[in-house]
Amino acid sequence: MRKLRNKELNRLSVEEFKLTEKTPIVVVLDNVRSLNNVGSVFRTSDALCLEEIYLCGITPTPPHNEIHKTALGAEDSMLWSYHAETTLAINELKNKGYTVYCVEQALKSTSLLDFKPEQGQKIALVFGNEVKGVQQVVIDEADGCIEIPQFGTKHSLNISVSAGIVLWEANKYIRRF
Repeated sequence: MRKLRNKELNRLSVEEFKLTEKTPIVVVLDNVRSLNNVGSVFRTSDALCLEEIYLCGITPTPPHNEIHKTALGAEDSMLWSYHAETTLAINELKNKGYTVYCVEQALKSTSLLDFKPEQGQKIALVFGNEVKGVQQVVIDEADGCIEIPQFGTKHSLNISVSAGIVLWEANKYIRRF
């Protein structure tokens, strides 16, 4: 076995990426404060060829050196938009036919183990603030919550880790690769 070289990875250029069919998943960041977390979500979203990122509330926006440090240029390839109010962004997505799920520990949440969206289904996944999580007013507007099973003492994952786990799982079903 040999590690592949960068030129063997068949990476798309930014222009090719923008023309490529995307998985119909929109990531919504609800008051995520860390520039590094935002950059990581950009990079993960690019890697999975997702549709768009909505940056809401206090979530920082590109261009910013600290976002670029973890995004590694994905802030240039990914479509993104800023929304002052997350609830308004959620309503916009619902009007566009997206089913909206918050990634949060909540009563009557769906375990990620049981979350199996349909192929081609349009979904939006909301990830919340590093300390407070997703705002309750946003949960109230969503169609449901998805919870990542956890077994230790913290029951808390970094938002970039949560995003990687949930986006991979959702992408697996919607994209069917």
